[in-house]
Amino acid sequence: QVHLVESGGGLVQAGGSLRLSCAASGYTFSIYGLGWFRQAPGKEREFVAAISRSVINTYYADSVKGRFTISRDNAKNTVYLQMNSLKPEDTAIYYCAAGRVATMNEHDYTYWGQGTQVTVSS
Repeated sequence: QVHLVESGGGLVQAGGSLRLSCAASGYTFSIYGLGWFRQAPGKEREFVAAISRSVINTYYADSVKGRFTISRDNAKNTVYLQMNSLKPEDTAIYYCAAGRVATMNEHDYTYWGQGTQVTVSS
């Protein structure tokens, strides 16, 4: 049984930073591509960032490029999302996901965490 648990969300002022973590268990972490998605109230879930199994390839949504950084530690079975220069429009529930490949398409991901709330005040 694959299990993903996000942490690190919270309330932060605009311009601040947060670091999200997603700890995985129940499978061989290193064989999966990993992604972060988010869903704001009243909006559809959207892609944020993804990282390949080999760590060589990373992908970002245009809205977060240059501000967010995705990374992974296969030894710790954990993926991270460092979020800097946060904006009120970054407010959402953030989800991590695991799939066979790292893509921007949520349908390519098989396993999902329960989400962590990020709120950015202006």
